Amino acid sequence: MNQLSIAQHGMWITARTGAATAYHLPVLITLDAPADHDALAEACRRLVARHPLLGSAVQEYDGVPRFEPAAVQPELGTAGSADEVITRQFDLEKGPLVRFALVGERTLVVVAHHLVFDGASKDLLVADLAAYYQGREPEQLPELPGSGGQRERIEAAQAEATRFWAPRWLEPGPVTVPGGTLRSRAASSGLAHEFPLEIPELDGLTRFETLVAAVHTLLAAYGNAEVVTALDLSTRTGTEAGRIGSYVNELPLHSSPTADTPFLEFAAGLRSELREVYRYREVPIARAVPGLRPHAALAPVSISYRRTPDGGWPGGEVQWLAFNHSVRGALQLQVAQGERGAVASLRHDPRELADPARFAGDLTRLLAAVAAGSALPLGELTPFQAGTGGDARAADARTADAPADVDVEVDVDVDDPLVAQVRAIWEQVLDLSPIAPDDDIFDLGGHSLTITQIIARMQRQLRVEISLDDFFDNPTIAGVVAVVRS
Repeated sequence: MNQLSIAQHGMWITARTGAATAYHLPVLITLDAPADHDALAEACRRLVARHPLLGSAVQEYDGVPRFEPAAVQPELGTAGSADEVITRQFDLEKGPLVRFALVGERTLVVVAHHLVFDGASKDLLVADLAAYYQGREPEQLPELPGSGGQRERIEAAQAEATRFWAPRWLEPGPVTVPGGTLRSRAASSGLAHEFPLEIPELDGLTRFETLVAAVHTLLAAYGNAEVVTALDLSTRTGTEAGRIGSYVNELPLHSSPTADTPFLEFAAGLRSELREVYRYREVPIARAVPGLRPHAALAPVSISYRRTPDGGWPGGEVQWLAFNHSVRGALQLQVAQGERGAVASLRHDPRELADPARFAGDLTRLLAAVAAGSALPLGELTPFQAGTGGDARAADARTADAPADVDVEVDVDVDDPLVAQVRAIWEQVLDLSPIAPDDDIFDLGGHSLTITQIIARMQRQLRVEISLDDFFDNPTIAGVVAVVRS
């Protein structure tokens, strides 16, 4: 099968360094009658045959991960609870990367790993499963080009994307919210607060754009003079429209809301900026911004929005936002807009967001005020505090989430033969020479793929091992050797 895409590789790295169940994407389908187990099992089997990536595993070759068919293909099982199915860890090396389980007589739980699945894939999975279960055949899929096509597009756009992000990139830092500060960009166990959300339709804006503008307005009102949120953006092309897979990229959006700016003017400015960002939506930010270290979340606050299909499972009910019990970052706002309105799931780290109901209520009231008066200044839609949060955020951004030993020289014997051996591998992989013992791999243009290749070659050529966590925390030749010698 294919090599992982650049975005999938970053996800694979994060999963290997510990991401709890943050990359588990569950869908719960409640049938209108007790399930025909044999028919449902056959539907699951045919679904995987139609979308073979679901039945894959990830094997590493010289530090380069590739999808391979799993030795054992997924089958319909049974479980005592949905949570049991959702929280069970995936073995990425063995696969498969999807599981199906029937809970009771009517609830089908499907959980796929984000490496092979995204929000739009939920729609496709439900539609294809329903078709097979009812004895219908889904439309034939067009032939899919290899991931190399996407990789070539990204490589061709990378230089221009780097120029685009150079004046825009702002390292996300702490975010002030009532009762606390959001700092986390890691993956951890979390809680979810679900609530209905009415997003008004405004002239010249999509609901997604209105939602993003409202979140930025609210964060500014909490005292953040500079706002940075991460956005989940689809990278699907027409060829991938009917295919289950992971076609999404997380990119930042920055704003500086002011109390006297009319909401429509502010939202229109964000819309224009988003249109510029969309031009580079396939390029992972880690490939466009030199020196960017990997995090499970691009920013403490992220936003995901999508429309769900009308109908869902015929005669049944689909839970599109079923919770996976984890959060990436401090706050993930996931919104599903359906025919009967929008539902929001506020996934959060309870250690950082103490009052999710307050945030949800403030956002709900703000959107209601926008619906009633979208031309009003932001400060009249929601009370603005003194904009000190952004100043604190900018001051803390250089150190937030950074390894403790960054920019600290490591005491290592330069005559140690291991230093020369590790340097030779770095220079081979990075195609760069000379490299000094204290040169930071991220400053040299390295990224997650080069790091896994270096680790693999060190293991094969030198018979020494270093974990990804230790490498990220000690991203110099001297640091790597010090870890190995310890």
